[in-house]
Amino acid sequence: MRQPNPYTHQVRYWYPYVSPFDPCPPIRVKHYVVPPNQYLGFQPRHLPQFSPMEALRYGTLWPILYSPYEKTTNKGCRP
Repeated sequence: MRQPNPYTHQVRYWYPYVSPFDPCPPIRVKHYVVPPNQYLGFQPRHLPQFSPMEALRYGTLWPILYSPYEKTTNKGCRP
């Protein structure tokens, strides 16, 4: 099986155990983001760069290190 590209597929999914005695509604699928810098052991030479204005917008100079942030809502049970 082919491994996904860690620079474009940054979201990982986790299927936790759901207890029948849990008082809250279960969250069947959880997700987390693995930032691309975790896969880059060193900075290769001649990486493409964003323009200065794009770098300010994206928060990094190098497109390979860009990781978009998607806001999620917490719909869990609160005491």
